Amino acid sequence: MKNTTPCDSAIPVSDRVGSFRHSRVEDRWEWSDAVAHMHGYAPGNVQPTTALVMSHIHPDDAANVARLIEAMTGQGRPFSSRHRIIDTRGRIHPVIVIGEQLCDGGMMTGSQGVYVDLSDVAASDTVEDAIADFMEHRAVIEQAKGLLMMTCGVSAERAFDILVWRSQTTNTKLRKLALQIIRDFTTELQVPHDVRERAVNLLLTAHQRVRKPQPSRRSRSDAS
Repeated sequence: MKNTTPCDSAIPVSDRVGSFRHSRVEDRWEWSDAVAHMHGYAPGNVQPTTALVMSHIHPDDAANVARLIEAMTGQGRPFSSRHRIIDTRGRIHPVIVIGEQLCDGGMMTGSQGVYVDLSDVAASDTVEDAIADFMEHRAVIEQAKGLLMMTCGVSAERAFDILVWRSQTTNTKLRKLALQIIRDFTTELQVPHDVRERAVNLLLTAHQRVRKPQPSRRSRSDAS
């Protein structure tokens, strides 16, 4: 493991909310810079693993979190947890962690979600309301992700990272930022005629490229 650098004693507003991703097949974790800071690491200086994640959980919360992580990594179940983590300097951070399925082409490939650090937050209900708002307006965020995927040529995961990054650095609610992006991209961007024509053609012929399900062996035997 590389040398680690502890975070500062005061947590910047931009570091209070961060994202994570877990790949089920590779059992590999990814942390945003904010989540790394919450655990006391400088961004890019540690490769998170399930063992490392668990090593930072407060002992009194470890059993419950272990069950949640097992359900998430093993079965891809969505979850929500409010627990405590201990950073590299021994400081306790109460956090809310919300995770959901990460899918690719209709297949569940892992999980993704957000951390919210409640340290030094006087009105924690405000933070919880913000996370509830995030989950309730997921469809809006997915629309914004789709626009970024198309215009920037990035994957769904990278598009989500971009949205979270802009939300953090500008201290703007993710839903409000997503709504503004949808308005701006649909009213301010002029799509060239040839691109629009090609898009319409792809729409009208999409059914021709849909992979048809293969008949099962049982179906073939029944037919014979």
